[in-house]
Amino acid sequence: MSKFNSIEEIEIWKDACELAIEIYQITNTPKLKFDFSLKDQLRRSAVSISSNIAEGFERETNKEFIRFLYIAKGSCGELRSQIYIAFRIGYIEEKIYISLLDKCKILSRKIQKLITYLKNHLD
Repeated sequence: MSKFNSIEEIEIWKDACELAIEIYQITNTPKLKFDFSLKDQLRRSAVSISSNIAEGFERETNKEFIRFLYIAKGSCGELRSQIYIAFRIGYIEEKIYISLLDKCKILSRKIQKLITYLKNHLD
């Protein structure tokens, strides 16, 4: 199994939690607050990233952890798509869009690096 003793030690899990918190804050703004569908999708995909990292870690095998990291990475892509839509329809400002997009891309790269590491250290 990986070299981590708890989920709280994993940097990408912490990053994913912070991103989810930021998404929750942004979706409480007037423009997004009442678009229940998009607000819900943004929140679900953001929470899914950290949740899948945690679930995979708790499976206690690198193979399972890797599988859930891929799901988390997919959720990160889903979130990017939803952020793009929110920007294009005028729900979020360009500055916020670029910041969120950068955070998603960085997180996705970090998840991929952990996947690569774990693949080289299978149980």
